[in-house]
Amino acid sequence: MTSTAVIDVERLNLKYGDFHAVKDLSFQVRRGEFYALLGTNGAGKTSTLETIEGHRAATSGSVRVLGRSPMDRAAVRPKMGIMLQESGFAPDLTVRESVRLIGALTRRQDRVERVLSVVDLTRKAGTKVSQLSGGEKRRLDFATAVWGTPELVFLDEPTTGLDIQSRDALWDAVDKLREDGSTIVLTTHYLEEAQQRADRIGLMHRGAFHQEGTVAELTQTLPAVIEFGVAGAVPALPLQARRSAEGKVVIETHQLQKDLFVLLRWAQDNAVELRELEAGATSLDEVFRAIDN
Repeated sequence: MTSTAVIDVERLNLKYGDFHAVKDLSFQVRRGEFYALLGTNGAGKTSTLETIEGHRAATSGSVRVLGRSPMDRAAVRPKMGIMLQESGFAPDLTVRESVRLIGALTRRQDRVERVLSVVDLTRKAGTKVSQLSGGEKRRLDFATAVWGTPELVFLDEPTTGLDIQSRDALWDAVDKLREDGSTIVLTTHYLEEAQQRADRIGLMHRGAFHQEGTVAELTQTLPAVIEFGVAGAVPALPLQARRSAEGKVVIETHQLQKDLFVLLRWAQDNAVELRELEAGATSLDEVFRAIDN
């Protein structure tokens, strides 16, 4: 990953009549980065991505993709791969024909056999799109997006409908793209995928960034959690705690290592068994839940 900006958004505004969908949004995505653009429903992320991809004109502000305006499709589109939620392939075309057609439109060079092997659709090459399962269609969407190893790849809900093995295979292919220098922009409702993989996350709410940063930076805004169960009466706890709806003891802390040590020493000194002990930083899910609080 380098400091060169592949995507440069400055004070982007998008309006639909009186509705202000995106408000003075500014951010950059660096070359080789895995960037997740997430948001609550209606946050404006879809409108933002459509503008970056060149499908929608900004009301005001500037957007540069690979150093050019995304509206300059002849210059930008061949360097960009896009996996939409639904690509709308012609149902009577075969898998091979669909990949070859989209590949020709991108003006990038590749081989159908190689791309189909990446997404494990080689055996389905002669099958019509209408006969594919939902998961197979998603793999076909991915295949056409990564044809020719584009410099910039957009993945919109890429693992929806995929089984565990297909998800793992897709992420392995994404890792290979990154090794080859591609920049990845992800949108997903599977927050654990963003938490595990993204270098940085832009979290949108009501048309603007609520937060932006690494996973650690976002989750550190909320306390870490220690949770456990105890049997019967126990001595007074050494830390402030509450009971969860399931009856477990919950301790929230901004000093996880220190307070966990205090708790374990107390349990050892008082011969208390901490049942189903769990401790860790706040998840991205909790950051989402805290947005409106």
